Amino acid sequence: MTKEQRTVLITGAAGGIGSRLSEAYAEAGYRVAMTDVEASRGEAAAAAIGGRVQAAAVRFLAADLAKPSEITSLFEQLDEAGYAPDVLINNAGFGINKSPYELTVEDWDSVINVNLRGTFLCAREAGRRMRTRGGGRIINISSTRAYMSEPHTEAYAATKGGIAALTHAMAASFADDGITVNCISPGWIETGNYDALRDADHSQHWSGRVGKPDDIARACLFLSDPANVFINGTNVTVDGGMTRKMIYEE
Repeated sequence: MTKEQRTVLITGAAGGIGSRLSEAYAEAGYRVAMTDVEASRGEAAAAAIGGRVQAAAVRFLAADLAKPSEITSLFEQLDEAGYAPDVLINNAGFGINKSPYELTVEDWDSVINVNLRGTFLCAREAGRRMRTRGGGRIINISSTRAYMSEPHTEAYAATKGGIAALTHAMAASFADDGITVNCISPGWIETGNYDALRDADHSQHWSGRVGKPDDIARACLFLSDPANVFINGTNVTVDGGMTRKMIYEE
């Protein structure tokens, strides 16, 4: 199967890192299926990519990953359209910043259901299809928040840590089917006004700058390569060295 014939499904694709991932894969010759709960924003993103990338094959399908039935429906629609994924990027996720003293069960469940359960269910549905075609690539987007935190991010951190653990568990389970499962943990990736960042923001990183969505796109494309079968069950941190930098206050 040539790269031009391969299909990628990207969740959380309406904006931020997800929309750039979608464009990068279209530029690389993949057929791109985008999904997000925000239908109008997702459709606009898909149309914009189609306008910028010559001969791009891009389609958007709305789905709320908090609802298992919509995940099932999403993959059925992909099957009908001939867009069963060879590569899945589980990018969808959100957080609720609230003190753990005030975080409700409903708050907790809403984050867990999208970020962690949604990642598992999408990977399972994709895996069922990939194994019938000789394999595939699953890439889960975790975060450096899996192993470092700010206050009031318990639900988000728990899901990102769970995604990292889910990655190596599914890599073990899917190994005999030719499916690799890897994880990327972005650090500070600026999706807003990059020019508004300060020198102090950039200098926190050994790489000398804050990250960009393109940094994550390049890592995903590398892990998607059919030749990279020997990279499996691992977590790739893409953070400019920030989480390895020792900081002492004077």
